[in-house]
Amino acid sequence: MVQSAAIADDVFHALSNATRRKVLQHLSTGPATVTELAAPFDMALPSFVQHLALLERCRLVKSKKEGRVRTYEIEPARFKVAEDWLSERRQLWESRFDRFDDYVKHLKKQRESKP
Repeated sequence: MVQSAAIADDVFHALSNATRRKVLQHLSTGPATVTELAAPFDMALPSFVQHLALLERCRLVKSKKEGRVRTYEIEPARFKVAEDWLSERRQLWESRFDRFDDYVKHLKKQRESKP
């Protein structure tokens, strides 16, 4: 459980940055080189590479180097941790809304049955 929480912390930290989310969005269409990933961003390459390093450290992406070209691709397993966390919160709130809805229906029925 603690390990899962630490993984979720890493994933949500990585996803908290717009640049990193855009990189992940790009990689969701398939592997890409650093040059291809950096092209849309107006920042120095070393700064951009720090974003890639963080994504790789959080294991949201993995890379391989062939010659002088490094290519990144998505590692989907870690996204499951974030998805599970969000799914648990969604189920909790849906359950609360269902109970609230039942309570309101009960009150309405009581009001309608009074003369």
